Amino acid sequence: MAMELFTNQLIFLAAGLLLSTISLLYLRSNNQRKANMNNWFSNPFGSLRGRPSEDSKTPPRSTTPDKKTPTAPLVKDTLPPFVRDRLSKAAATSPGANVQKLGGDPMSEAEVEKQLIPFEANYWECSPSTSTPTGLTMEEVQALGDFPDYSTLSGVPLPNPYTNFDITKAIPRPYRPFRWPYFQTMSLSTLEPDWWLELEKTYVERIREREELFEKYGKMVLNYLPGSELGCKEIMETALQFLCARYPQHFSLLNTGAEKDWVFKNGLLNNETIIKDMHPLHVLLHNVPEDFAVMLRNPDDGQYYFRAGLLCSSLGWNVDTKIGKKLSEIHQPIPDYKEKMSMSMDRYFSRQPTSKPIQRGSWGLEIDTPLFMPPNDPHERFRLYQHTPLPLSRIHLRVDWQTLRRLPLSGAIIFNFKALFTPIEKFREERACRAWWRKC
Repeated sequence: MAMELFTNQLIFLAAGLLLSTISLLYLRSNNQRKANMNNWFSNPFGSLRGRPSEDSKTPPRSTTPDKKTPTAPLVKDTLPPFVRDRLSKAAATSPGANVQKLGGDPMSEAEVEKQLIPFEANYWECSPSTSTPTGLTMEEVQALGDFPDYSTLSGVPLPNPYTNFDITKAIPRPYRPFRWPYFQTMSLSTLEPDWWLELEKTYVERIREREELFEKYGKMVLNYLPGSELGCKEIMETALQFLCARYPQHFSLLNTGAEKDWVFKNGLLNNETIIKDMHPLHVLLHNVPEDFAVMLRNPDDGQYYFRAGLLCSSLGWNVDTKIGKKLSEIHQPIPDYKEKMSMSMDRYFSRQPTSKPIQRGSWGLEIDTPLFMPPNDPHERFRLYQHTPLPLSRIHLRVDWQTLRRLPLSGAIIFNFKALFTPIEKFREERACRAWWRKC
């Protein structure tokens, strides 16, 4: 009886050891997959976290054999969800819209496919029957006029007014996208409409810094290609509408009715911008302290290409090194992107609706607060060696808070970035900081 009991115990012990071994192997494999995904999602637009540039001689970390990546099925023929069902309602709430030309009659995907706007065409020069990928004709786009009701067209509501906002005391929310234990998941979440664009007390200094970066680097931080006209106009108008709705005490849009039409009044900078006097990305440069990248669908292959951008907070790359490239080419330096992520990302881009923008954050530690660091910048030297006498006061947590949304008229997908720095020494106060934000 004792021998039988001892034998049973040995059997149970062996079974437990076997299950534990299998579980450990599975978790190790699963964590490796998560780590591979995190290599990309720590920077969804290339070398934002200081990854090697395209001409880097550093061998890839991945040992995955080079595989022929199959073409994502139906991506070439997949159009984004249409917004025609919102057209009539948007027409009724859009100032200056020509309602008679905005009936919103149904259109099939086949009809839209036959008359899609050419990839490099300026929408103003296209025939009235030409369509955008979201199923709107050029006649309808132009009939909506300037600053239409984007909240209705997109399905994303305008933010609530921040009536007790004080720019002299405003600090950014403590974005903390990391998780414990020691791996970070993709951290994707639904965009919070009230916090798409967030202003804080360094607003004036940050605008000046970005203007100086453009004066120094030019097309390395701001550039646009043919065919991006509608997408650039759309993201500019969407951003200004947001600021006016969120901070009505500081911003307003006026339609003068004169030849110049729309004027944006900025109470924080004490100036006015005549919208038609400059390119939409320049309007953003002088008023919005955040980055924007415009990705457009090429009707020839269904892929999304980087066609315009205002990016002042990139590390190790710039607009000039990425513009004109499609999604997979932009992410070519990312380990295992081609083999493991390219197909799923192409599918996601092809199907993303306008009503479901997302947000996430990537993070890293930086010496000082470098906002923009092009390839071969002197600041890169800090990444090449251990700086032994480095004082703690120079180390900062950098969080790049990112959003991804589709615009309803052009069908463009917009990456939006902002860089936030927190001195490491401030983390001693983190619990108090979190409690303060909860009270607010």
